[in-house]
Amino acid sequence: MGQKVHPYGFRLGVTKTWQSRWFAKQDYAKLLREDLELKGSLRERLKSAGVSSVEVDRPGNKLRVTIRTSRPGIIIGRKGAEIEKLKQDLAKKTNREVFIDIQEVHKPELDAQLVAESIALQLEKRVAFRRAMRKAVDSALRFGCKGIKVRVSGRLNGAEIARSEWYLQGQLPLHTLRADLDYGFAQAYTTYGVIGVKCWTYKGQILDGGRRTSMLNEPEPRRPPLRDRRERRPPPVGPAPPVEAGPVVQAAPPEMPPVGRTSPILPPLAPPQPSWKQEFKHEGPATTEPADTTPEPPTDKQE
Repeated sequence: MGQKVHPYGFRLGVTKTWQSRWFAKQDYAKLLREDLELKGSLRERLKSAGVSSVEVDRPGNKLRVTIRTSRPGIIIGRKGAEIEKLKQDLAKKTNREVFIDIQEVHKPELDAQLVAESIALQLEKRVAFRRAMRKAVDSALRFGCKGIKVRVSGRLNGAEIARSEWYLQGQLPLHTLRADLDYGFAQAYTTYGVIGVKCWTYKGQILDGGRRTSMLNEPEPRRPPLRDRRERRPPPVGPAPPVEAGPVVQAAPPEMPPVGRTSPILPPLAPPQPSWKQEFKHEGPATTEPADTTPEPPTDKQE
C-alpha cells in the first residue's frame, strides 16, 4: 500500500503507447543509449519551444522523430531553415536518414509536462510557489480540464527543512485504466537547491475503439442540495390514499334578522352563546316584589 506507479507505465498497452517504438535483436543497449541522448539533446536545444514529448520510430535503417510542441514556429524557423539544420545535425550524429514530424499542442494549459515546466520556470524567477501553482490550476480548469493536481517538493521559500505541498481540483482517478491521465515532471534549479514539480491532468475517459468522452459536455458529479433542517423527515412511503369525490354541497346563505327585532350583535370571532341564555333574553325581565321599607324598631342602646 502507498507505493506509487508511473501513470504511463501503468497504462502501457491499454490506453497509452510507447514513446520509443522499435525492435532490435542485437545492439539493444546501443540503440537505447542513442535514444536517451537524442531526447536529452533535443529538449536542451529546443528549451524555448515548449517541447511536450519526443517520440522515436526506427523503420529499418531510418530514424523518424516526432516532436510535440506548443510553439512549432520556433522549431521550423523562417521558410523551414531551422528544421533543415536540425535534420542535418541529427543525420550526422546518428549516421541515419532522419525524418522530423512536428505536432502542435493546441492547449498547452492542459499538457501536464508543459504545466510542470512553466511552474519550474516561475520558481527559478523567484515567483511565490503557491501563486504559481494556483495560477496553473485555475487556467487548466478554465480550459476544460476535468481535474488537475500539482505537487512541488524541496526547499520551498528557502526553508532549511524540505517539504511538499500540493493542490488538487476536480477529479483524478489514478486507478482507472481507461482514464486519460497526463503526467509531467520538471525541476527548478534555485539558489537553495533543486525543487521538483509534478503535475497530473485528467481529461476524460477513453472508451472502447479509441473514443474519448468530451471534457466539456460531460456533466460533473455534484452533491445534492442540502434541505432545510425542518424538512429532513422522510416522506411517507407508499401511494397516497384515494380521495372519494362526493356530492358538492353549497353553503346556505346566512339568515337575515326580521325587521323590528333587535338582536345582540356578536363579534365575528366570539363563541356562540348557549341556548339557555338566548331563551332567558327572549322572555323579558321577570317581575320582582317591592322591597319592605318599614323601619326596624329601635334597640335599647338608642333609648
